[in-house]
This record gives sequence, C-alpha cells and structure tokens, in this order.
Amino acid sequence: MVAFDEMYGVSGASGTRAPYEALQHWLETTSCEQFAMRHSQAELFFRRIGITFSVYGKAEANERIIPFDIIPRILKRSEWSVLEQGLRQRVTALNMFLADVYGAGECIRAGIVPAELIDGNPGYCPRMAGCAVPHGLYVHIAGIDIVRMGEDDFCVLEDNVRTPSGVSYMLENREAMMRLFPELFASHRIAPVEVYPEALLATLQSVAPAGASAIPTTVLLTPGQYNSAFYEHSFLADKLGVELVEGRDLIVRDDVVYMRTTQGLRQVDVIYRRIDDDYLDPLAFRPDSILGVPGLMDAYLAGNVTLTNAVGTGVADDKAIYSYMPDIIRFFTGEDALLGNVPTWRCREPDALAYVLDHLPELVVKEVNGSGGYGMLVGPAATRAEIELFRRKLQHAPDKFIAQPTLALSTCPTFVSSGIAPRHIDLRPFVLSGADGIQVVPGGLTRVALKEGSLIVNSSQGGGTKDTWVIDD
Repeated sequence: MVAFDEMYGVSGASGTRAPYEALQHWLETTSCEQFAMRHSQAELFFRRIGITFSVYGKAEANERIIPFDIIPRILKRSEWSVLEQGLRQRVTALNMFLADVYGAGECIRAGIVPAELIDGNPGYCPRMAGCAVPHGLYVHIAGIDIVRMGEDDFCVLEDNVRTPSGVSYMLENREAMMRLFPELFASHRIAPVEVYPEALLATLQSVAPAGASAIPTTVLLTPGQYNSAFYEHSFLADKLGVELVEGRDLIVRDDVVYMRTTQGLRQVDVIYRRIDDDYLDPLAFRPDSILGVPGLMDAYLAGNVTLTNAVGTGVADDKAIYSYMPDIIRFFTGEDALLGNVPTWRCREPDALAYVLDHLPELVVKEVNGSGGYGMLVGPAATRAEIELFRRKLQHAPDKFIAQPTLALSTCPTFVSSGIAPRHIDLRPFVLSGADGIQVVPGGLTRVALKEGSLIVNSSQGGGTKDTWVIDD
C-alpha cells in the first residue's frame, strides 16, 4: 500500500512539490538538535497553557498533553479552494437532509435513504419531528474529516455534526508555530486561522431566536471539568467572550432559559452546547442526568432559545447514513458530490456482509455509531483472535457495522524520536453555518498517526496534531 506523500508526491517522483520547497530548505538547513530543542519548547508551551485531553477508562492517561508535531502540513490555495467548495456543498446537503428527516421526509419516500436507518437510529430524536429550527439550520458547527489519496484525490472519511471537537488545537497549534518558528512564517504567505472565534460568535448570534436582543446572550454549556474536551470548552468560551456554564448555572421558567448571575437571572438566547442529546434535559431524555437543564427542551421547542448544534443532528453522524451521502447530495442539491466518499460496505446488506466476512483481514470495520477510533477493526494490523472476534460481532449484529478498504492515507514529514520521517495524516476542517451563510476557516486540524505504519490518527489512540497552512500558489 503506497501512500501519496504531501512533500514529494507519488512514489518515484523526482523533486519536491511546490508548496513544500521553502519548508524543505528549512528542514535541510536545521539540525536534529535544533528540532529537538524546538519540540521541547513546544511541549513546554502546551503544558504552561494547560492544553490537555482525557482518555476515558485510563486513569494513568488522565489530563494528557496532546502530542504536537512541529513540522506543518501545507496546502496550496488552489487545493484549498477545491476542498472549500466541496465542504460548502456537503454541509448544505446535511442541513437539508436533517430538515427533511424531521420534516416532510421526502428523501425517505423517494427511496434515497431506507426508513429503518432513520427510525432505528440512536441519533434520531422523535421529539424534533415537525419542529422548526431557526433559519432551517441544524448543523451550525461541523468538523468534516478529509483524507487524501493522491495529488487531486480528496475524499470525506466522516461527518462530525453533533459536537465536533478539536478547534482549540487548530488555534493553539498556530500560536505555537508563530512563536517558535517566526523565520518560517516570514518565508510563506499563510492564511490566518485566528479569525475563527470571531466567525463562530457571529454564527451563533445570527441564529438567535426571534425577539432576542440586538446582541444575543450566548453561553457555552459544558458537562464540566471531567469531560475529555473540557480544556477546549473553557478555551472557546474565553476566546468568544461568553460565559462557560454547567447545567446547574441555568434555570428554565415559563419555557425561557435564564442564567444565574450575581446580579440576578439573565435570559439566555443561544446555547453552544457541548453535551450530548441524552444528557441535555433530564425531563426529556435521561432522568438520571445531572449535567443538563430541566425543561430545556420545552424552551427549545417553544422557540425561546437556540441550541447549537440542534438536537437530533446525530442521525447524520451515523456511518451507515454516511454511505448514502453522495445520493443525499444529489437529491437535495441536484449536483454530484464534489468530495467523494470512501467506498463503504453496509454490513446490514447480505451481499455486503458476505464480502466483508470473506475479506476481514484486508478491511477496516467500524461501528456505525462509533467515534474516537474505538470499536473498530483494522484488518491488516489485527491479530487472528481480533479478526475472529469481529467476525462473531458481524454475524450477531451486522446492522451495527460498516466496512471500508484499508486506505493509504497521505503522509507528511513528521519529527519523531529517530528524526524526520513520513507519518499518515488526515484533516478536519471546521465549517460554520449561520443565517448569513457558510464559512470555512482556511486550514483546519491536521491529525497525525505518530506510530510508524499506524493509520489511526485519533489522540485517544496515540495520534497527535500539526499546524495546517494554506498558502498562495
């Protein structure tokens, strides 16, 4: 399996790709000792400002510093333009699909998506059926995972539209690079990412309910300090200039949400929630939840507060639904998908299941509702026992799984203990959808599989991150 190399291109090609020429000169004229010193400085920077994440179920891994690679990933402006167009189209279709799922249901009647994939989907929220959301937008913040297979071959690996994370690392990675490598910035014209907080706040305020004040009161709702992404929650609240609140800080009276303050109750217009649907409101969902706000759903359905992202968006996160996205895009936009999907076998279909069972050692098998690199089988790297375990899982509940070919994710030069070596990467751009349209911050979060040969880039599975540069051609 030969991967496209971001710096050198296809295997056997001579020379360096144009976006990396200045970087290559810098790599060739910088010693390993200097790289090691800068790497240590970067780690110290992240420790001082407290950039951490937690790994559930691993006490010894609690409050880890996310690994950061000091060699950036670079995209040409023309490459980014292709990605941006495809992302705009995809998120537009996702919003139209969700509005239809909770509305007229035309895509189901037309046979585009099987009804049972909606009705039986854990992310589907029956309470949202027939309910209008502000401006018809369900997905205000999306993190779309992109992989590169060749020079002009980008495709979508996953759609993250519930509570996508990682934007704080995108911003802090850029801050670290600007501090540590000013000479590199001097030799490139790099599109800024620091505009993201301002764009996010404008997006949130634009979808405030009718009757909100001229400057809508916006808060960020977090599960609390023990959540794996709490650093990001507090970071974003600070950058946005909004209050970071927990469920106990909010109260609902007469279907209106208020925030407790030292000056009394203050009405809340928009809640950027980082809590999953099930925990948002103990009166509507899980009665044992102490993270949410009693009565929040009634206030939401009454149109007195906007939740971002909307309740019920998880149905579009489902990996089985993902496999229908090219058809969904064509149905709702009348266009072919600008960014393709990875070939996907839906194990709920007998012929697909038979193929997957016959080719398990070659495939990647994922749970349709899985995330974070958990609950998956990477066939070429799996033991015989792991393969047989998944075989039994597939035979027992095939509808819970999809399978994909083992992808040759592109590689990028990465600083590791042995020096500079290629490591596999993906890209998570962040897409904002508000009343004023769609914005895509140029860059996004590049995740890197730091283990040699590994294809799993998730931080919970040993992956790290890189700064992502979009530069003029």
